Amino acid sequence: MTRWPRGRARRPRRARIPVRKRLLVRLLIASVLIAVCSVAATTWLAIETTTRALKEEQGQALADDMDILARLSGYAATHPDWRDVRATVRALSAQTGRRIALTTTDRTPLADSAPPGTSLPPRAAATVDPLHTDTYSERGAQRTGIDPRAVGPYRLTAGERATLDGLARVRQRCLDRYGLPTTVTRVPSGRPVVTEDTGAVGADPDATDCADGRLNTPTATEEKALRALQEQAGGCLTRLGLDAGTPLYLVVDVTEGLVPAIAGKFSSAREARALHTAQTCVDSARRAQLDPYVAPVAELFLGGGAGDAPPRFDMSPANKAKVAGAAGLVLAVTVAVTAVVATRLVRPLRALTEAAQQPPEAHARVPVTTRDETGILAEAFNDLAERRERLEAQRKALVSDIAHELRSPLTNIRGWLEVTRDGLVDPDPGLLSALHEEALVLQRVIDDLRDLADADAGTLRLHPEPVAADELIAQVAAAHRVAADTAGVTLRTRADGTPWLDADPVRLRQALGNLVTNAVRHTPRGGTVTLSAGREGDRVVLEVADTGTGIAAEDLPHVFERFWRAEKSRSRRTGGSGLGLSIVRHLVAAHGGTAGARSTPGRGSAFTLRLPAGTAPGDP
Repeated sequence: MTRWPRGRARRPRRARIPVRKRLLVRLLIASVLIAVCSVAATTWLAIETTTRALKEEQGQALADDMDILARLSGYAATHPDWRDVRATVRALSAQTGRRIALTTTDRTPLADSAPPGTSLPPRAAATVDPLHTDTYSERGAQRTGIDPRAVGPYRLTAGERATLDGLARVRQRCLDRYGLPTTVTRVPSGRPVVTEDTGAVGADPDATDCADGRLNTPTATEEKALRALQEQAGGCLTRLGLDAGTPLYLVVDVTEGLVPAIAGKFSSAREARALHTAQTCVDSARRAQLDPYVAPVAELFLGGGAGDAPPRFDMSPANKAKVAGAAGLVLAVTVAVTAVVATRLVRPLRALTEAAQQPPEAHARVPVTTRDETGILAEAFNDLAERRERLEAQRKALVSDIAHELRSPLTNIRGWLEVTRDGLVDPDPGLLSALHEEALVLQRVIDDLRDLADADAGTLRLHPEPVAADELIAQVAAAHRVAADTAGVTLRTRADGTPWLDADPVRLRQALGNLVTNAVRHTPRGGTVTLSAGREGDRVVLEVADTGTGIAAEDLPHVFERFWRAEKSRSRRTGGSGLGLSIVRHLVAAHGGTAGARSTPGRGSAFTLRLPAGTAPGDP
């Protein structure tokens, strides 16, 4: 058998780790692989993302250009001149980040978001003419080429709008009776349009009695404008061989707005072509009719010119070489940094491993040299070693205390049984009563230890039910009143309302009983013990206060520890087993509450239990 020198712990032999399995080597390999993959993936992603972003930017720029044109065309359609357009131009420029300039057809400036004196782009991006346009926001091209927002003399008065709104509501209610969902849309002139969903489930398509024609009948304003339009189109219709008095009617469309059209039918292709030509006369006359109400034709300039061909974004060989060089540099820096970091990481881990391999009695400590995760791990290891020492000391003290608590009653019982067996005393009722008392003391210690063991193992069983706190303290006071009267102590109760708990009443009575017993024991004759109950927010507060000797400030943090007594000279008969307050803390924690104590030496102590509040029976 090998003998080791006394006082030296045997150090385990360090196993030699293969190079390929060392943490430093594996970290280096992993970092290189990660760096290569990340650089390659980042490069590819950057190229793809940049290309996609440029394409999206081009598309967004085109969409912005179309939106600018539509907004300015709408302004021209609703204003007779460009006098107040500068605010609109500045707002559009701030919104899109583009330079916007408006000029007349001879390039006389009307409005420009750029500083004065800035030269215009070589070519105009578009012509703003609401009477000859092929776009209107996102709604697509217009068949007539006239911006629907250009309504001029067709704009309804407030009274006409109110009348048509009432007729629209009447038609909606009528269509609702047939199960036809409807939508009301207002065209730029102010006329409401009722659109029905004939494909709705359960709808009755036979709703012809709802189309009374009143909603589609032209108003006085529209009739006046139609008559003026008919007079303007009369000469053109006469030249085509058509009756100059051919009636006109309004076509109301949610996209086109109001479109005057010629009333008539055709049965041949020739008649259809003639009618189409006649409609062209009406459209020309309509442009002449609307001309005084819209702004003059203007030229729109955007940035550096929207008519240029879009640039191509191809990566040149020089740029590719720059990307490859940057990738190589990133790879080299990554490897170097990883090597330094890994070396510093492995050093404290080796010290930690050596300390962990020491025998249990050595209780080695690891120096904390860093503040990163490794340093935190070293601190946790040191804390674990300290807790291990404390637990070992507590275990030894617990074994000693348990042996002391059990030895006294067992010694008394054994002594009396031996003298009785030897015939030195007679087994009279007094002797049997003394032996029974010692057995009860022994049973109380064992029961307390069992409760603590159940609490430590998490097997402490609770049977919660609604409990009225005022009734609970009254029951505890009644159970201990005889003992308090015998000790000459006044036992009082005080409750603030009727707070309710969802708790195990038996366990709570046990916890409060331990506190009351402890308070009566440490309160001199003539003193008072008060049980109180109240509510603080979502907590119910139970308190046992006495006017006893109190607890010193340095002893107060230890009152809930096992086998702790404020006066070390007290025995288990005068000072209890030392387990009651520890049991109280575990029972309160099992209910989700907390236990605390405060004391003033010479004036008394107060033990407070804070438990989650419950609801009274019958409350929602």
